[in-house]
Amino acid sequence: MMKLSTRNLRLSILTLALGLTLAGCAGDPLESGLDPFAPMIFKEGATAMPLNPPNKSTLVPFYVSMTTTFKFAIDTDSILIGADGVTRYIVVLTSPNGSQQSQYEGIRCDSFQWRLYGTFDNGKWQENPLGTWKEIQRSIHNRYQAALAQGALCSFNTQEKNIKVILQSLDPSKFTGGTQPTNSSGLQ
Repeated sequence: MMKLSTRNLRLSILTLALGLTLAGCAGDPLESGLDPFAPMIFKEGATAMPLNPPNKSTLVPFYVSMTTTFKFAIDTDSILIGADGVTRYIVVLTSPNGSQQSQYEGIRCDSFQWRLYGTFDNGKWQENPLGTWKEIQRSIHNRYQAALAQGALCSFNTQEKNIKVILQSLDPSKFTGGTQPTNSSGLQ
């Protein structure tokens, strides 16, 4: 009886070892053909246009630069931190003569790009059918996407995933987007 249980124990251990070895091979990049160091291919998630116009009570102005000719504000209620790596938001641009334009946009921190999804016109959102990802310009007068990315939405080249951190960073007394690239904590 003792011989039989020892034999069963050895057989169980051998089976377990073989199973663990095979399981270990399944995750091996050389075996699976997947390179863990290969660049990730960006796949954007579906983007629905906002249902409402910008909420005037949650518009937060933000500083862009000394040379800007426009004023800018972000609707903090509209900020969506996407699982696809895109942070979407409504921004309101006010020209020197007081006319306003509202836009629904997205920022990718990993590639430092932005995209215009649509504009608010005649009381409704109009989708931008030609919207493509464009490089964020750092050295133009109205560099508001750069200010948002550098001051609140990104932590260096990584999407800020904590809405509380973003909202704290947008506080006008703490906002650092009008300076050189920073993370959401204001560190250079």
